[in-house]
Parts: sequence; C-alpha cells; structure tokens
Amino acid sequence: MMLIVAIVILGGIQRIAAVASKLVPFMVLVYFFSVLLVLFQYAGEVPAMLGLIIRDAFTGEAAMGGAVGAVIVIGARRAAFSNEAGIGTAPMVHGASKNNEPIREGLIAMLGPFIDTIVVCTLTALVILMTGVWQSTDNDGVRLTLSAFEMALPGFGKYMLMVAVLVFALSTMFTYSYYGHKCFNYLFGAEKANYYNYFYLATIVAGAVASLDVVISFIDGMYAIMAIPTMVSTIYLAPKVRAASKDYFRRMKEKEV
Repeated sequence: MMLIVAIVILGGIQRIAAVASKLVPFMVLVYFFSVLLVLFQYAGEVPAMLGLIIRDAFTGEAAMGGAVGAVIVIGARRAAFSNEAGIGTAPMVHGASKNNEPIREGLIAMLGPFIDTIVVCTLTALVILMTGVWQSTDNDGVRLTLSAFEMALPGFGKYMLMVAVLVFALSTMFTYSYYGHKCFNYLFGAEKANYYNYFYLATIVAGAVASLDVVISFIDGMYAIMAIPTMVSTIYLAPKVRAASKDYFRRMKEKEV
C-alpha cells in the first residue's frame, strides 16, 4: 500500500488529481450499486427503518441516562472523519481550483458533506438496520457494514464492499499527502516540503501495524486540534463571506456571472 501511494504522491498534485478523479467515481458506482441491490431486496422495510432512525434518535435507549450527549459527541467525531467539514483540510484543494468565483467553489464544496453524510451514510445505515446485523453481532464500524453486506448479498457482497473501502482508503491517502505537503511548504519552505512525503509514507506502515483504537484516537485528537483554529477563523471571516455571497447572488440574478 505504501508503494502504491508513493507512486502517486511523488508525482505531485497533477498525478494525485488524475488518479483520484478516476478512482472516486468508480468507488461511488460500486458502492451505490451494492447498496441498491440490498435496498431492492428489503424495499418494504425502508419506511420503517427511516422511522426507526428518527424515533430512536430522541426516544428510547438513545435518550436514557444522558446518552444523547454521548451520541452527539460520537456523531460529530465520525462526521468529521467522514467528510472533513470544519477541519480546514478540504479548502486547500478547493483553493487550488481554477474557479474564478470563491462563492461558487464554496457551493461546490458544500455538496461533499451532503453527499457523503446525508446520502451515503444514510444508505449505509439502512443496509445495517434492514439486515438486522446491528442486533445479532458485536461488530462495529466497517466490520458491521461488512457483516450486513455479507448477509444481504452472500458470496459477493463483502467483496464489493471491500473493493469500495480499499479505493476510498487509497484516494484518502492520496489527498491527505497533498494537505500535509501544502502545510509543510508554508511552514518550512518549498525546498524542504518533499521531505514530508517520505515521512508520510512511513506513517502508512506505522498505521497499518498499530492498534486500530490507537490510530482512531490519534486522528480524533488531531482533528480536534485542527478544528479549533478553523472554527475561530470561520466565525471571524463570516461577515466577509456573507458580503461576498450577497454580491455573487446579486450578480447571478442580474446574469453577470
């Protein structure tokens, strides 16, 4: 895995973009096709499961013993891990785009969390709930999803999910190398930025042999550290964004953009 990532990231942002632009649509198509097969099988249960999600979010076991607060904390941690909203990493990629309108690029950026969290994560939840694996196994995370696909699509479902997860993991590693490279470039200069890539490649090996709990806890901690300055700057710059938004939509209404 380290060698695959090295071949891509050492080629610079052009190679990263070229590879990611091919991998991500493939990943989305494989995953959506797999989920649709499961939803077709359990189509009659979809309304009931959506109702269960909404009902149990505010009642029953989720609301007992102050568990709502814990659920919100876990949800925020996993949402940040899933879509990066509020972390400050994705703007580095959007900032490198050739879009002449910052507000338009911001609108494009907003699609990411919506598609990832509202659409993809809801579909994943439906698969887990409809197959009933959340009640019959102690697995969690991707292992719980794997159990659901294995039950709904025996023989090939788990392999389709594994392909989608592998592509997701690789594309994520490609983009995060770019984030770190840009930050290192800013802090220490362009002539030293390439050293970061070699350090990054070494962390792939370290992360693969470390405990999953340790890795996730470390990532959560780093995300929290990144979120603090990001949210402060977001609040500080909000009036400028609002003014730019009004100007953009005014020009759009007048067909100037």
